[in-house]
Amino acid sequence: MFKKILIANRGEIALRIIRTCKEMGIKSVAVYSTVDVESLHVKFADEAVCIGPAPSSESYLKMSNIIAAAEITNVDAIHPGYGFLAENAHFSKICEEHGIKFIGASPDMISRMGDKASARETMKKAGVPTIPGSEGIIETFQEAEKIAKEIGYPVMLKATAGGGGKGMRAVWKEEDLQNAWDSARAEAKAAFGNDAMYLEKLIEEPRHIEIQIVGDSTGKACHLSERDCSIQRRHQKLTEETPSPFMTDELRKKMGEAAVKATEYIKYEGVGTIEFLVDKNRNFYFMEMNTRIQVEHPITEQVIGNFDLIREQIKAAEGIPITGINYYPTQHSIECRINAEDPFNGFRPSPGKITTFHAPGGHGVRIDTHVYDNYTIPPNYDSMIAKLIVTAQTREEAINKMRRALDEFVIEGVKTTIPFHRQLMENPDYVAGNYTTKFMEDFEIQPEE
Repeated sequence: MFKKILIANRGEIALRIIRTCKEMGIKSVAVYSTVDVESLHVKFADEAVCIGPAPSSESYLKMSNIIAAAEITNVDAIHPGYGFLAENAHFSKICEEHGIKFIGASPDMISRMGDKASARETMKKAGVPTIPGSEGIIETFQEAEKIAKEIGYPVMLKATAGGGGKGMRAVWKEEDLQNAWDSARAEAKAAFGNDAMYLEKLIEEPRHIEIQIVGDSTGKACHLSERDCSIQRRHQKLTEETPSPFMTDELRKKMGEAAVKATEYIKYEGVGTIEFLVDKNRNFYFMEMNTRIQVEHPITEQVIGNFDLIREQIKAAEGIPITGINYYPTQHSIECRINAEDPFNGFRPSPGKITTFHAPGGHGVRIDTHVYDNYTIPPNYDSMIAKLIVTAQTREEAINKMRRALDEFVIEGVKTTIPFHRQLMENPDYVAGNYTTKFMEDFEIQPEE
C-alpha cells in the first residue's frame, strides 16, 4: 500500500483525490501556486508545498518543482488528476526514474494513445471500429485532397497532437479544403508546436459517447458502461449524463465489449476512457483514448453502486487485480459543469471574488468543488469552479432534480453558467434526449428576468 501520495493538481480534482486518500489511510501532499494558497485542497491535505508563482508554466506544469516537492515530502506516488501533466509521457517517465509511482498510464502508453494517428492505427489492429480516413499523418495538401476525394465529403481535418478542439476543421466541400488545411495547421503549430495533420470522414449527427474502463497489471480489463458527453461548446463539454438516452441495450453491450477489447489489447493499466463517435444510425467509431481520470467521472460512480474511481486508480497502481466484471447503470445521473463564465456574453471568463456561495443539497445531490464564500477565483486557470451531480431512478426524475438543485445554487460576485444550465434543463430537445454534438450551434440563451 502507498503511504503518501502527492497530488500534482489543484482545485476540485485535487480535493477529490485527497478525500479518497484519507478514506484509504494514505497521507496526502498538496502542491499549490502562490494564488492558490487559500484553496481547499491546500487546507485539507496533510502537507502542502508551494511550487511557484501563478502561471501554470511556473508551477503546475513545472516538473522539476513537483519532483522536488515529492522528494522533500518523501512520497511513494504522484496522482496527476486531469489536465496539466496527467497525460504527459515525459512526466510519467521522470516519476519512474525517481522511483515514484505515477498513478496513471506508463510513458509508452501515454505516447501511443496520446498521438491520435498512432491510437487510431492501434485500435484498427485491435479490431475496434475506426472512422475511415488517412493512414497516419498526411505529409502534403495534395495527399489530403486525394484522400478526401476517396472517402467523400464531408471530412474532418485534425491535428495529431490536438486537444480541446484546436487544430480541427470540418470541410463540407472540396473548394474549402485548402483554407481549412492552412488554418488548422497554423492553429496546431501555435497551440502544440506540432502541425502534423490527419484526415477522416466527418460523422453526421454525431453523439460523443465514452466508455469508462479499468485495467490491471495482469492485462485484464472491465468497463463501467457509458457516459453521453454530446452537449459541448467548441469541443468543451458542458454537461454529461449516464446512461445515454440514445443508447440501446444491444449498442451498450457492443460498445462495452469493444472498449474492453481495446483496453486488453494494449494491456492498459489503470482508469481511462475509450471515446467513440456514434452516428445517427448507431454505428460507433473509435475517436480517442483518455489515459486519465475524467472530469465527468462522478456520474459513473453514482450509478454503479457508488464506485470510487479514484480508489480504483490507486488500487490499480498498487498492482491489485480487478474482478473483470462489467458494470451497468442502475440509476440515472447528470452532471452540470459550473464555470465562472458569463453565458450572456459569449461565455467570457469571470474570475474574481465570490461574495456569496450557497450549495444545493438534499437527496441525490452531490457537489464537487473547491470554492466557498469569499474565495477569489484566479484568472490563470480553467474556469470550472464546481460540478453539480444529481442522481435519480429515471432520467425524467434526474432532470427535475437538477432543475431544483440549480434553483438552490447561489453564487454571487462572479458570473457563472448556472443560468445556462437552468435553460438547458427546460429545452424540449434536451428533455427529449434529442441532441448531438452540434446542439449548442442552435442553442440561444435567453435573457433572464
